[in-house]
This record gives sequence, structure tokens and C-alpha cells, in this order.
Amino acid sequence: MGTQRLLVGPFNRVEGDLEVKLEVADGRVTSAHVNAPMYRGFEQILQGKPPRDALVYVPRICGICSVSQSMAAARALAALAGAVPPPNGVLACNLMLATENLADHLTHFYLFFMPDFTREVYAREPWHAEALRRFEAQRGEHTRLAIAARQRWFDLMGTLGGRWPHTHSVQPGGSSRPIEAAERIRLLAKVREFRSFLEQTLFGGPLEEVAGLDSEAALQDWSNRLPQADFSRFIAISGATKLETLGHGPGLYLSYGSFRQPDGSYAAPPGLWNDARQVLEPLALDRITEDATHAWLAEAGGPLHPAQGVTLPEPDKAGAYTWNKAPRLAGHVVETGAIARQLAAGQPLVSAAVRRCGGTVYTRVLARLLELARVVPMMEAWLRELRPGEPWCDNTALPEDGDAVGLTEAARGSLGHWVSVREGRIARYQIVAPTTWNFSPRDAGGTPGALERSLEGAPVRAGEATPVAVQHVVRSFDPCMVCTVH
Repeated sequence: MGTQRLLVGPFNRVEGDLEVKLEVADGRVTSAHVNAPMYRGFEQILQGKPPRDALVYVPRICGICSVSQSMAAARALAALAGAVPPPNGVLACNLMLATENLADHLTHFYLFFMPDFTREVYAREPWHAEALRRFEAQRGEHTRLAIAARQRWFDLMGTLGGRWPHTHSVQPGGSSRPIEAAERIRLLAKVREFRSFLEQTLFGGPLEEVAGLDSEAALQDWSNRLPQADFSRFIAISGATKLETLGHGPGLYLSYGSFRQPDGSYAAPPGLWNDARQVLEPLALDRITEDATHAWLAEAGGPLHPAQGVTLPEPDKAGAYTWNKAPRLAGHVVETGAIARQLAAGQPLVSAAVRRCGGTVYTRVLARLLELARVVPMMEAWLRELRPGEPWCDNTALPEDGDAVGLTEAARGSLGHWVSVREGRIARYQIVAPTTWNFSPRDAGGTPGALERSLEGAPVRAGEATPVAVQHVVRSFDPCMVCTVH
């Protein structure tokens, strides 16, 4: 049987535009080329602007990751100025970032990922009718509950940041929106309301017990005891469809460190988890490069560190097939996201699952769900640590010249902003987003990016124009394509 070529896309239920070109032989994907077809130009727009203007522009890169972009920009400017936000400012920014990240995880599970299991291709499966009742797009009972919970959840942002998306309260010196004592009580009530939804509908039990699951045997016991929970439904469907065998990643997992605390520690530390060696290696920022060989962008002399990065469109470039550059760490393809954070943090269940089957559709989604259970209690603790009446934001004077980087963890993974300022204006601004890492094209050596590699071996059923297995793999990375190209 000869090779079949498929063009899958544009994808529905994906933030931004995405196309995937597949080569299929003997019912399996043999090669994949991932195309981010929408050029944005933010890195060029920012050139020549006053540095603080970045805080206005970068949230508008994306309507669902805007706080993450604000955090990276604010940290870059803080590093430029040598600013250290006060504890209240650090905690308030963490609360805003956590609100956005957890909303993204909830949206991913109920609106993006689980609806694929209601497709007609699964109609003969014994679990399909219940999946349809719960997770059908727009109409599923629990999908509607999740949408309502998400809407109420974002009430936090009105108090924490004044608005969402595109809040302007995240600043180099902290948060410009002080929280009053009465507001802190109302925020805590909102977080506990969200906790209630998670415990009653998603997990079926206390978040602390979910976060404490330490093995796949413990996970299976939880699923057996609480079969009506959506978490348990996912575990059952995952086993029935063998998601643990689908979408194997590169085995290297990048995290910039999540939720930096006032004392400088992290909820999940920075580093590169090496699955083959079972060790968290130090983060080597100086070894990051971006390769534009297969991007419609000028190569500018070969792979460059983002601090020296160039963004010049070259739409007629031979051999190019995407607007996305190919980030590499010490020349290696890496994966980023909740799975990287949980491995870096040593979460025992995620660690055990990845040891057994690697980075797959199953373990990526599992890590996101575990992160929901882990972070909500952190938010409650941060709210209790706030000290109304104490400083929230320090004024910071930016230098006329300097170079800096701002790092954070968005819902989808590691986000970095590299800025150069000359004579009081932005001379260079380079952004490497999580989906830039995960959806990168081939590099100069022909090595495919994380998603491109993960799609190899995915099954394609006879007659499928948009293979459901390919949908599962793509969605397991939760792409945000508008953040990918700048």
C-alpha cells in the first residue's frame, strides 16, 4: 500500500490557526509537518517603543494567556531595573497567573479534549453514551457546568487585576491593584466555590487527596471508588482507548519554575527533567537557540540565542512550511507544559506514570488535572498570606540601556521574553512561547519538533480525513497558536 498524504486543519476548538500535513502508510502516520500559518509581528511592533509599552502590547498577543505574557514582560523589565517586588505584589501576581492557568486547564479538559470522545467514530464503545451526556461540545451536562464554573472563577480577576483579559496591574514592581481585607475574604470564598466544583464534579473527593495520589495503583483505586467523577471517566476512557501508547514525546521536559514565592523559592523548581536519566538537570538558559531553517523567516546566520534573535519575514523562502521558529535547548528537542512542572516538582503519580509509558496523551492530561488539584490549595494559602496595608508595588526606574530576560510558566509551559533597551527604547524583543517549543518545525538537521515527533505512529482508520488519534495527540499539548508566532 502506497503512502497517503493528508492535510488536517484548520483545527476546531484550538486557539488560533493550525495545519498539520501527514504522510500515512499501512494505517500509521510516518511523518508530520506542523504549520503555524498566521504571522503576528509583535516582536517588530515593539521595536522603537518605550520599554513600559511592552506591558500594554504583550497581553494582547493572546486573549487567553494575557496574564502569562504580562508576567514575562514585567519580570524582564524588573530584571532590567533590578527591582524586587514586595511580598504582597509577588503573591497577587501569582494569584492572577494561577487564576488564568487553572481556567485554561479546566477549559482544555471540558471544552477541548473530552469532546473528542463523543465523536461518531466511538459510537459503538460502551462508554460513549455517557461521554456524550457529559462532554458533548456546548451541550454536555458537565461541559455546561464547567463553563459556568469558569465564568464565576474569572470574577477573581476583576478584584485582583481590575479586568481580564489584558489586565495592566502586573508591573515590574509588583501589582498596582491593592487588595483590601474585605476583598481578600470575598476572593477566598470564590476560590472555595471553585474548589467545590472540582471536588464534586471533576474529582469526586478532596483536592488534597487527589494531589497526594502517589502511584498508578492509588489512582486506579480512586477511580474504582469514585466511578461517577469525571476524573475517573477520563481514566477509564484513557485505558479503553490506550492513550498511554499515543503521542510519545522527546523525553526531555523544560520548566522555568512555576509560581516564584516572596523568598525566591518556587512551587515547582526550574530545570530540565531528563526522563532517561531520571534527574532534574540545571536550567541552561544560555544554551537556548531558535532555528529558522524551515520558517518563513530570515535565518540571519544560523540558530541564534533569543537575546540575539531576529524576526524578519521571508514569505517566499524555499523549504519553509511554517511561521514558527524551531527552539532547541543545547540542540535538543524538548517538551514543556504541566507535565514538565509536575516532573520537576517530583509529583509521585505523574513521575510514576511517565516512568511507565513516557510523555503521552494520557500523562499530559493527567498532569494538568493534578495541577488543578495542587494549585487551588496554594491559592488559598497565598490569600491568607496577603497583608492589607503593606506595600503592593514598588516604583521602578528603568535604565536607558540594558538587556534582560523575563521567565514564567504559562498553562501550556515555559514562556520567555528577551528584551534589549538602547537609549531608552526597545531595540530588540524576542518571545519564545510554550507552543513555539512544542509545535516547532524541523531544524537544520531535519529533527522534527515535539508534536511532529509525537504524531509519528499515530493510527489512521480507513477513510479518516481528520484522524481522531491525531486530534487526541494535538489536543494533549493544548496548543495556543496565537502565542506561537510573533
